[in-house]
Amino acid sequence: MAQEPESTSATRDLMRLSAVEILGAHATDLMTAAAVKLGLFEGTEEEQDLAEARILIEALAGLINSAAPHLGHHHAAPLRDGLSTLQTAFREAQEFPDPLGEGPGEDQTRKRRA
Repeated sequence: MAQEPESTSATRDLMRLSAVEILGAHATDLMTAAAVKLGLFEGTEEEQDLAEARILIEALAGLINSAAPHLGHHHAAPLRDGLSTLQTAFREAQEFPDPLGEGPGEDQTRKRRA
């Protein structure tokens, strides 16, 4: 029996997922990557890269901000909580913290919550 090409299998997998599931998975990937860059995982403390973490947190904020109206509160709230936790960790990791409202993604979350 011949195996189907990997791309066909991946396409079928994506067809089975809802948009909410896909967005949640990608948000989780961005959160995990940002946490790694912030040195929050065991063994990554010395490998901190705040410039990379900033990019990932900004992207996460944009994803959550644009997707939240489609996700509903029960899906968006935990993502916002995770984003807020990363923003706080980023501020705490900085030697000279960004002014309030100017940290990664804060401009996007401030508009949304106001």
